[in-house]
Amino acid sequence: MIAGLRRFELARHEDERGWFTELARASALPKPIRQLNLSRSRQGVIRGLHYHERGQDDLFVCLAGMVRVVVLDRTTGETFSEDIGDDNPVAVYVPGTNAHGYEALTDALFAYLVTEEYDPGDPDELGIPWNDPRVKHLWSVEQPILSARDAVVGEEVR
Repeated sequence: MIAGLRRFELARHEDERGWFTELARASALPKPIRQLNLSRSRQGVIRGLHYHERGQDDLFVCLAGMVRVVVLDRTTGETFSEDIGDDNPVAVYVPGTNAHGYEALTDALFAYLVTEEYDPGDPDELGIPWNDPRVKHLWSVEQPILSARDAVVGEEVR
């Protein structure tokens, strides 16, 4: 497993009303959460791969639907992927120096709990193309829906 990457099983407590789950516990995380982000993605969207050199870590949780989380250790080339969400309630903690992203396997609602506040004047968000040879085989789509920034193909980009 990639150094520092953690998986947290999310126990669901169900009754006739539905279910309840605890998403994160501060005492279980190596750093405190400082910002919470939410994204909605259509099936076939890939977001990433992004990484943070100044140390922002991310806790990924799929709130509705299913996503495939992909992580690349940029130093060793080791990879991690797991489908999380409705059918596999897991949260994944990713140390920020590792490139990370996700693919929406269904329409999905996705939360990023992050350890640093975003600074638009000095963003700590760098990228590696989704189709980098070290990770291209991990995605289920060959023609993903991408942002203009994530569509960049080639070497690592800033």
